Amino acid sequence: MQDLLVVSLCADWCGVCREWRADFASVASRHPEGRFRWLDVEDESDVAGDLDVETFPTVLVARDGKVLFLGPILPQAALLDRMLTSLSPGAAQTPGAQALLERIIASAPGDAIA
Repeated sequence: MQDLLVVSLCADWCGVCREWRADFASVASRHPEGRFRWLDVEDESDVAGDLDVETFPTVLVARDGKVLFLGPILPQAALLDRMLTSLSPGAAQTPGAQALLERIIASAPGDAIA
């Protein structure tokens, strides 16, 4: 997994997100080859841009500067672990995903998890 970046897009007011953060950190500890970031979409609204996050948590997964996945997931560590090992190198088709990734890389927002 070259240049793996995993970003959890959440909100501080969201109880599910607060509970998810510990599981997200545990996944990060099992994937030392990656960079894991926690992005509060309200505190970092300039980075989130016009992305409308309707379901938390929403996760962005990128490898080698290309988005592989952007969307909501169930807040389960095992699910994210499986996703990280099974995503193919093709790019996600979510509109605006690549632009979001570029803003995240350029500004290095949020809290670094690992």
